[in-house]
Amino acid sequence: MKNEKKTGMSRREFTGIAAAFGATAAFGASPAAWSAGRKQRIAVVGTGSRGQGFYVRHIEEKYLKEVDIVGFCDLNIGRVKLAQRVSKERTGRDIKGYKHTDFDKMIAEQKPDVVIVTTKDSEHSTYIIRAMELGCDVITEKPMTTDADKCQKIIDTQKKSGKTCTVTFNYRYSPSRTQIKDILMNGDIGDVQSVDFHWMLNTYHGANYFRRWHANKENSGGLMVHKSTHHFDLMNFWLAAVPTSVYAKGKKEYYTPKMAKRMGLSGPHERCMTCPEAKKCAFYIDLAADKKLKELYLDNEHHDGYIRDRCVFRPGIDIEDNMNCVVTYDNGVNMSYTLNAFNSWEGYTIVFNGTKGRLEHRTLEKLWIDGEGEEPGGIAKGDTTTIVYPLRGPAVHHDVWHGSGSHGGGDTVMLDELFAESVPEDKYQRAADQRAGAYSILTGVAANESMRTGKSIDVADLVKRIGYPDYSEHPSSDTPIPMPGEED
Repeated sequence: MKNEKKTGMSRREFTGIAAAFGATAAFGASPAAWSAGRKQRIAVVGTGSRGQGFYVRHIEEKYLKEVDIVGFCDLNIGRVKLAQRVSKERTGRDIKGYKHTDFDKMIAEQKPDVVIVTTKDSEHSTYIIRAMELGCDVITEKPMTTDADKCQKIIDTQKKSGKTCTVTFNYRYSPSRTQIKDILMNGDIGDVQSVDFHWMLNTYHGANYFRRWHANKENSGGLMVHKSTHHFDLMNFWLAAVPTSVYAKGKKEYYTPKMAKRMGLSGPHERCMTCPEAKKCAFYIDLAADKKLKELYLDNEHHDGYIRDRCVFRPGIDIEDNMNCVVTYDNGVNMSYTLNAFNSWEGYTIVFNGTKGRLEHRTLEKLWIDGEGEEPGGIAKGDTTTIVYPLRGPAVHHDVWHGSGSHGGGDTVMLDELFAESVPEDKYQRAADQRAGAYSILTGVAANESMRTGKSIDVADLVKRIGYPDYSEHPSSDTPIPMPGEED
């Protein structure tokens, strides 16, 4: 039901009403479970840091009255066993584990209502599609998938199966970013005409992508898909629009063998653990010294050969570290966007230019890398500003909305929406399904194609029959606006 807003009722009441109209809840809950008045049965495929350290941990610490985790599945059986042990210590429950080749067996034996997918990005589509084919609803990490063909298969399978596919865009839920949505919805700057959006990754967080599996596009789609999916979804959400065309340029000049030599190293090496120049390299990480990284990756690398501390300067990396693109949206807005993975600070600046004024927003994010620093995506205290500049008249400095916890407080709000029984009314419509998931990745997929061909790419040529995401109402280009200087 397009644009149907959530109500302040229980999830069981909501799903019951939705079922009466032939619809399904689009925010993670299993309609079958909630309408029957029982707990959701959830299986988790992908037991790395996001699967174990985020979803499983939060469910077991807060949502066991609403949710039962009934199975773990992973390519790496060592991490499955670790997830089983940690869950046993936390809850006293024995959860069955499965190798990735036994995914169908897990579904048949455990009969989950929902499958949470937190595998490597390129493998998301495999489990999303198979879970829906086997009658399960899906909650998936971003990006929903990594290329147009896989995206098309997800769209087609969802339509055929009728199951829900929820994509967890936690940035939508962080209070400071929700506040941007609120300002735009209120029409404080009129209807948006253009946007400048610049995202910086520092040499701690940015480098992390170049030592992990993300460093190859076949796994991650590159940073324009893996990382920028967050940003492109925010823009779709903020503008209540979808992208129509993308032109992009990108290059890799920092995380290269040449740069290693320029920094005084004899050359790139295979991994930090065996690097003869470890003491000279500012990018060195010690997996053995961090309990979390050691348990998850170092102790289990013999199962699948995944090395978590590879050299960031090694040859064979094929993702860009510096990217620019111009995106046009179906409401006529043009956006210029940059992503840089070797900056001196972490965060972003964004400017919306509207018919009644200009909105400027800047956020400095806390330093974070697995095993170091603060919570992921945390916002540094006092380093977020949101200012509206009317076309004429004094600037309006907004008191920034704040939250606590990871990703600027967004994870806490999102998890409640996914798993808590009470469903608060959400005028911002932050929940995202496969339609929003598709349009979030297609900006990056089109950018990759544009970088490859040197041409502007039409998004409509990439994936068909997506449908239009549910968005809240925004000012239209037909709304009367005051003469400059006559604003209230």
